[in-house]
Amino acid sequence: MLDWLETLLFPLENPNVTQSLISIMLAIGMGIFLGRLKFGKVSFGVSAVMFTGLLLGQLGYRIEAGILDFIRDFGLILFVYGIGLQVGPSFFSSFKNEGLKFNILAVSCVLLGGIITFILFKITGIQIENLVGMMSGAVTNTPGLGAAKNTIEELKIQFPGKTFADPAIGYAITYPLGVFGIIGTVILSKILLKIHPETEMRKFRMLKTKTEIPLIHKKMRVTNPAFFGKTLQHSIKEVGANILVSRIKHSGSEAVASPTLDTRLEERDVLMLVGTEKELDHFISSVGRPSTDLFIESESDIRTKNIFVTKPSAVHKKLSELDLYNTYDLKVTRVFRAGKEMMARPSLELFYGDILRVIGSQEGIAEAEKIIGNQEKKLMEPDFLSLFGGLLIGIIVGSVPLMIPGLPIPLKLGFAAGPLIVALLISRYGGISFIHSYINTGATYFMKDLGICLFFAAVGIHAGDGFYENFIKFNGWTWLLYGSAITFIPLILMVIIGRFFMKINFLQLAGIMSGSYTDPAALAFSTNYLDSDVPIQSYAQVYPLVTIFRIFMASLLILLLS
Repeated sequence: MLDWLETLLFPLENPNVTQSLISIMLAIGMGIFLGRLKFGKVSFGVSAVMFTGLLLGQLGYRIEAGILDFIRDFGLILFVYGIGLQVGPSFFSSFKNEGLKFNILAVSCVLLGGIITFILFKITGIQIENLVGMMSGAVTNTPGLGAAKNTIEELKIQFPGKTFADPAIGYAITYPLGVFGIIGTVILSKILLKIHPETEMRKFRMLKTKTEIPLIHKKMRVTNPAFFGKTLQHSIKEVGANILVSRIKHSGSEAVASPTLDTRLEERDVLMLVGTEKELDHFISSVGRPSTDLFIESESDIRTKNIFVTKPSAVHKKLSELDLYNTYDLKVTRVFRAGKEMMARPSLELFYGDILRVIGSQEGIAEAEKIIGNQEKKLMEPDFLSLFGGLLIGIIVGSVPLMIPGLPIPLKLGFAAGPLIVALLISRYGGISFIHSYINTGATYFMKDLGICLFFAAVGIHAGDGFYENFIKFNGWTWLLYGSAITFIPLILMVIIGRFFMKINFLQLAGIMSGSYTDPAALAFSTNYLDSDVPIQSYAQVYPLVTIFRIFMASLLILLLS
């Protein structure tokens, strides 16, 4: 009577669409459950989907071939596109600070892993497809595996009579080694180097205080006769301070106004300034003295409000083009984008989802909202036109053939690198036409985690088909030994060079290690083990470039040596 249920839930050699979907849901559901279990301070998160997929594949569960390819590739596209949108804003800006140093160290680790893989190919005689799979697993790099499989599919079309090995087998064998290898290296490094997380955190905060100076506001009173009667523009230029004046109150009056650059200063005027503490103190000491006046903070005449940029009429417009002051008597003091606070310069271009902090009358703010939008609810809803437009461009970019002399077929960025690069550029420049970079945080995490779950389920079930037999056939213990060389040699050198030569804070170094191996499980462990969120920042700084290099490394090794 329940034969239909048995047919759905138990493995079949040739499943239909429904049975294939059941296999995928089982792998993801069981994997998410197991990924939430903690072993000490370690939890595997979505990485556990890979292991449950292997188990189900070994037990006989299958996915129909066409569905397998779609689920694997679509999952990979969603994952890398979400990563690109998430880390894009901090990725480009980080190169102005320590990001360049971090990325040089991380990319060097990638190149060393590729060199070790090449040496193993020369001395072991193992097929390069298997070694690239081992390399991708040993460094837990899923996009690298996806790029390798895409390259092999291209080669199969070009050389229909040639047989290629499946890199997913080597990937499945060495993947656990990569996860535990980074975790083990973080633990041993902390012990051997006698690292105290509290001390490292204090050093990190002192460094950030020197390099990332926040914007603040201060009040002052004009007392220097040399500036009486001068315009704000002339005064700021004469002092040489990089500040904004958001409010002004004349002496003897309780009326507060938002001044223009042509406003003339009078004796004992009270000003509200916005800028860095150093710049503000310099201006105040030159023009007057600090003030404790409370009337300038009064909301009776003017209001302060945050306005969300949600209307197309304001997107990609410069603040000078909107001309809010002359049109609505409003002054923009700050702009918030992707958690970053910026000075409201006239040349600043607005992106969809930006937040403007404005000062002015209630009526002026209401009029400005009509052209800027301020529809916060709209930002909570996913813009599928923008999302799938970006994915479409990513797929097209990934499919462009790049002719390189000496290679048997043109090199393509593939489904891994194409969407990632497009997402990074969209997040950097705010979008292309109707395609914008803003997706609320919850939607980004959902897209990213859904994508990696689909990919892990498809790859795991496929690799699990005869996994034990393949482990015995290919002498899996030997493959683990080779994989350990790819895992540990770059990691050990990274710790030595990063700590002793580049003088990188250990909390940041732990994030670079996890980012170089694109391992979210190791990152989650590092943040818990070191009781700090600092590793997340350095992880995000190196992840995009490392992912692109690992994708190219996997593709090039197969194209050159296959």
